[in-house]
Amino acid sequence: MYNRILVPLDGSPLAEQALPHAIAQAVRFGAEMILLRAVEPFVHFTGMSLGDLDRIQQLINTWAEQYLERVAADVRERGIRVEIKVIHGSAPVSITQFVESNRADLVVMATGGRSGISRRMMGRVADHVVRGGTVPVMLVQTRSEAH
Repeated sequence: MYNRILVPLDGSPLAEQALPHAIAQAVRFGAEMILLRAVEPFVHFTGMSLGDLDRIQQLINTWAEQYLERVAADVRERGIRVEIKVIHGSAPVSITQFVESNRADLVVMATGGRSGISRRMMGRVADHVVRGGTVPVMLVQTRSEAH
């Protein structure tokens, strides 16, 4: 039923709580997993050279790739094919566009559990993906950042 399962991650333990659910679906259907990190563009500050801005953006990209590779290594140990992708732009819009352009047929992501701005941001991303997408979305309700 599912061939390509997309798991958007933001680098937090909370977002990673969606992984066991995505892994279970990947094992059940023999699906490939795509681990995705949306990176917001770094804001240019007065006095910052374009070279500095470029180096900072490259560093952020490197960190995102290294993070996804660490997560992917754990998933691969379970015999699941895993692809990693770092995309640039607003997370809600970028994730929805990625789903469409990369033929993902299931999105598994965490939502809820936190309070304040963190909860609103995660809820906003999940809401946009659910409402703006054309594939099923499995939302994993989390209670805390503890594993």
